[in-house]
Amino acid sequence: MTTAAQVLSQFQAVGVETCFHDRHITPQIYADLNGSNWSIKDYEARGGYQALRTILGKDGGEGLSQDQVVATVKESGLRGRGGAGFPTGLKWSFMPRQFPGQKYLVCNSDEGEPGTCKDRDILMYNPHIVIEGMIIAAYAMGITVGYNYIHGEIFQVYERFEAALEEARAAGYLGDNILGSSFSFQLHAHHGFGAYICGEETALLESLEGKKGQPRFKPPFPASFGLYGKPTTINNTETFAAVPWIIRNGGPAYLACGKPNNGGTKIFSVSGDVERPGNYEIPLGTPFAKLLELAGGVRKGRQLKAVIPGGSSSPVLPASIIMECTMDYDSIAKAGSMLGSGAVIVMDDSRCMVESLKRLSYFYMHESCGQCTPCREGTGWLWRLVDRIHRGEGRPADMDLLDNVASNIMGRTICALGDAAAMPVRAMLKHYRPEFAAMIGKPNPQAATSA
Repeated sequence: MTTAAQVLSQFQAVGVETCFHDRHITPQIYADLNGSNWSIKDYEARGGYQALRTILGKDGGEGLSQDQVVATVKESGLRGRGGAGFPTGLKWSFMPRQFPGQKYLVCNSDEGEPGTCKDRDILMYNPHIVIEGMIIAAYAMGITVGYNYIHGEIFQVYERFEAALEEARAAGYLGDNILGSSFSFQLHAHHGFGAYICGEETALLESLEGKKGQPRFKPPFPASFGLYGKPTTINNTETFAAVPWIIRNGGPAYLACGKPNNGGTKIFSVSGDVERPGNYEIPLGTPFAKLLELAGGVRKGRQLKAVIPGGSSSPVLPASIIMECTMDYDSIAKAGSMLGSGAVIVMDDSRCMVESLKRLSYFYMHESCGQCTPCREGTGWLWRLVDRIHRGEGRPADMDLLDNVASNIMGRTICALGDAAAMPVRAMLKHYRPEFAAMIGKPNPQAATSA
C-alpha cells in the first residue's frame, strides 16, 4: 500500500531554477542581477531608493504628495501580481487615510501556489526593491507599520530579507523620520510554516496575529478591518517590487511597457515539459509562443499538448488555444483561464491528463484548512473520484459526478481554495473528457506506482 510519505514525495521540487539568464525582455525587477549583488550598496548603484528620495523631496525636487503617488500608480496600470490582478492604485485608494488609529501594510510573500517560484527569487536576490516599494506604499497611504509574511519553507529567503531590513534601517530608509523627513515607517519580517491556505489574505492575517491560519468571512474587508482589526492593505511581493520603477520613470512609461489595462512587465515561472524552465520577466501582452521560445520550446522535440497558464488553480488550456494567446490578464481570461500568479506549467503530448488532475486534486485535498464543509469534504471527493478513474475502477457516471461535485464546491466556500480545486477539474473534463472516458473500466497497472 502506498504511504503518505510516498504520495507527498511526488510534490517535492527537484533542482534549482533561477532568474539568471539573458532571456528576459526589458526586465525591471530582475535587471542586472547576478546572485551576489543583493546588498544595499549594489541596489543603490542600480538606482535603488532614488524613488523614495524623490517622493520625500530629497533629490532637490519638491517631493510628491500622497495623492500624487497614488495617482501615478493608477496611471501605470499596475495590477496585483499575486493572482487576482486587481488594480493596485485603486486598492491603495481604499485605505482610509485620515483614520485616527494604527493602520497596517502587509506584503504577501507566502508563495505556495504549485508552479510558482518568482517571489522567492525577488526576495533572495533583490530584497531592497520590495522594501523600497513597501515604504513608498506606506507613504502613499499614511501607514507607519508593515509586515512581510514569508513562506515558511524558504527560511533562507526569510533570513536574507531580515539582513536587508537591517541594512535599510542602518542607512536611514526605515525607522523614525526617514531621511530627515516627517515620515516614519517600521517594517518587520514574519515567516509562516508552509500552509498553502495562508496565501489567502485573511488567513495570512489570522496567522500573522498568532492564530490558526483560516480565512475570515468577508465583508468586512481588510481595508476597513484587517490586521488586529485595523485598516490594512495587502499586496503581493512582485506588486511592491514594481513600484520603485514606476515612481522613477512615471506611470505612462510603465503602462507603455505592457498593453492597455495591463501595464508593465510580469514574471512568469515556466516549468514542466520545456528545455529551459525558470523565471522569465517579459512585458504583459507578449505572445505565449514567444515565452515558450524563451524557455527553449517543448522538451525533446515533443508536441505541446496543454498549458496551465497561471498556477495550478487556473483552468488548463489546450495547445490550440494557448498558442493564440498573449500573456496578459485580459487575453488569458478571454481564453477561459486566469493569469493568476504567473506560473506557466507546460505539458507535452506524453502527459496523461487524468494523472495530472489526480496530482492537483490531491494537493488541494491535502491543503484544505477544513473550515468549510464543501471544501473539506468536496476536495476529498474530487481526489477519490479521479483516483478511481485513474486506477481503471471508475464508472461511466463518474465523470458527470465529478463535474457535479466541482460545481457544488464553486462559490460556496469562505475563500477561493474551493474554487481553486474545482476549476482545474471542470477544465480538464471540458477539454479532455475522452481521456477520462477511455480509462473507465480499464485496469491501469501503472496507477499503483503513481498513486
